Amino acid sequence: MTITEQDADTTADRRVAGLLRGLEHDSSSVRLRAALAVGSTPDPRFVPGLVERCAVEPEFFVRDMLTWALARHPVSMTLPALLSEVRSESPQGRSQALHTLSKIGDRRGWPAITPALLSDADGEVARSAWRAAVVLVPAGEETELAAELATQFGRGGRETQLSLSQALVALGDVIVPVLLAATTAPGPRVRAHALATQRLLRDPDTAFDAAIEEAKRVAVLDGPGQEGR
Repeated sequence: MTITEQDADTTADRRVAGLLRGLEHDSSSVRLRAALAVGSTPDPRFVPGLVERCAVEPEFFVRDMLTWALARHPVSMTLPALLSEVRSESPQGRSQALHTLSKIGDRRGWPAITPALLSDADGEVARSAWRAAVVLVPAGEETELAAELATQFGRGGRETQLSLSQALVALGDVIVPVLLAATTAPGPRVRAHALATQRLLRDPDTAFDAAIEEAKRVAVLDGPGQEGR
């Protein structure tokens, strides 16, 4: 290696180190610029730092740029790190890794979408898992995924329920049998959520809030009237 090549390598090493430090800067605008620069010039040395930062970054827009930067790297570099991170003890780490997998869209990530993640106690993790699942599910396994997602009917508040309904609707008509089953479930929350999802499937432009309120009334009037989960 010539002296010129050594100088170039040293300069590149310093740049990588500087950008990695920038991802941890106190200023969110500095972190955002650093993530943009990292994504603009992919390098395998950035990947571990990007994944680690996703787990702790407090600002939404910076997290979004971190995901973009990861997606700019070859899948061969990012996929192993993301598959490891979905098993992290950090909820934000799991959620962001799942979000990034959904953006990359490589179906080799499908085995990471476990029932445990689809029912994760942390709402953001579960929602990210639902979105990733419908992107990564292999052809022919949509029915099984729909049945797994249906176990989450009635969970959480508006945003959580809307996320689940949107994920199910994205699977298409394969969800019809699980919706029919859920509309006769004992719990009114489950029935209402399933009925609202039926409306969204028939008419994707339906306002979810109106659909869920109407479905609640129907569920209470027509169902057994027992409290759900």
